[in-house]
Amino acid sequence: MQPTKLRGIIPPMITPLKGDDELDREGTVRLTEHLVAGGVHAIFLLGTTGEAQSLTYRLRYEFVELVCRQVAGRIPVLVGVTDTAFIESVRLAEHAAKCGAVGVVAAPPYYFAPSQQELIEYYTALADALPLPLYLYNMPSHVKVFLEPATVKTLANHPNIVGLKDSSANMTYFQTLLYHLGDNPDFSLYVGPEELTGECVLLGADGGVNGGANIFPELYVAMYDAACAHDITRVREIQRRIMQISTSVYTVGKYGSSYLKGVKCALSLLGVCDDYLSYPYRKFRTEERARIRQALEALGANCNV
Repeated sequence: MQPTKLRGIIPPMITPLKGDDELDREGTVRLTEHLVAGGVHAIFLLGTTGEAQSLTYRLRYEFVELVCRQVAGRIPVLVGVTDTAFIESVRLAEHAAKCGAVGVVAAPPYYFAPSQQELIEYYTALADALPLPLYLYNMPSHVKVFLEPATVKTLANHPNIVGLKDSSANMTYFQTLLYHLGDNPDFSLYVGPEELTGECVLLGADGGVNGGANIFPELYVAMYDAACAHDITRVREIQRRIMQISTSVYTVGKYGSSYLKGVKCALSLLGVCDDYLSYPYRKFRTEERARIRQALEALGANCNV
């Protein structure tokens, strides 16, 4: 198991690309340094925000190696190993371990929705086979199944399953997890939707895995710190900024991928990395890009491109 429990803001890092199988290596280095300088507590690679399921295995391996080398142990790195093929999850986890990652994250295998018993058996087998601690990933909108609280409680007893990231945006579900796992202080609970991070940390969550921290890492770290200090006035102040980002940067165009397009476009405008998206998704065009620029300027950011 990991020596210390991870707490804080863990950005689900985007994967900077120049083509469908070409990493933006210079942009990856700049983004990594941007996150570390912003004070984040760890980095999560190859999650939903990282477009993991659209990337070739070769590129995933290259990305993990590059980021881990650039981080050089300054903060922990987690690697997403979600896959429909069990052995591919294990192989990527082994690569992550060799590169210096401290843990891996896996959502349920998708396509046929597994039963809760199948999930228990799957995660138990996965945790047994992995060289690193495993974090569960509840992402029902993308994999068609909830990790039910009773299932999580059962899996939390496994010595190599150490936490869960919840991206359901269902506060009743998250509070149920906090209630049922309150007697297991070593098991970590993180919230994905940044709009809920302040509230969740106030109520006992260990941190947020927030996409907006790719753009403004200091802001989300400040929210975590304010929530930990129970500074409600500060939490409310920062929440308004987070909601401004959520309702402007993430809502351009009627795409299922609008959030991701917005984050990548913003980073491109700030001169951090390319905004290429993996096929079949494509980056924003001129009109949409102008709207992201306006949103960033309203937030006080300086666009360099």
